[in-house]
Amino acid sequence: MDNSTRDNNNRRNNTMYYNQMVRDSRVPQRKIHKTERVRAKSFGSQKVDFSNIVFAPEGYESVFYTVYFFTIPYIVGIIFLFLFIAGATFENFMLMDMNSFFIVWAIGYEVIAAMSLTYIAYLYLTYLSEDKKKNARKKQRRRQ
Repeated sequence: MDNSTRDNNNRRNNTMYYNQMVRDSRVPQRKIHKTERVRAKSFGSQKVDFSNIVFAPEGYESVFYTVYFFTIPYIVGIIFLFLFIAGATFENFMLMDMNSFFIVWAIGYEVIAAMSLTYIAYLYLTYLSEDKKKNARKKQRRRQ
């Protein structure tokens, strides 16, 4: 067999394999577009990003979160005791025994937990109402 016949056979085979590769690469793209659907995100699968809520420099997050974990509930506990237990009078507030850090911290922690759960419930209800509005719009579009 001479070189020209071999070269012609190689070119023909390479062209055939190249065409098969091109055809195979096109098929999955068509299937992806037909079967790909947008899945609705559930309320629980949304991302939570504390960087928008809490100040913590990069690299020192654990230190700041620890400080926040101890100081914020304690301060909220003191404010709660002053406003609701002492009746917002400084004299009554000074008569209270504030020696127990843990008790004041626990009161503040419970207040923050109740406020957080109330806020999460509010967000969930707004998510449901927005989801119903989106579904109603989709139904109207389908009818038209």
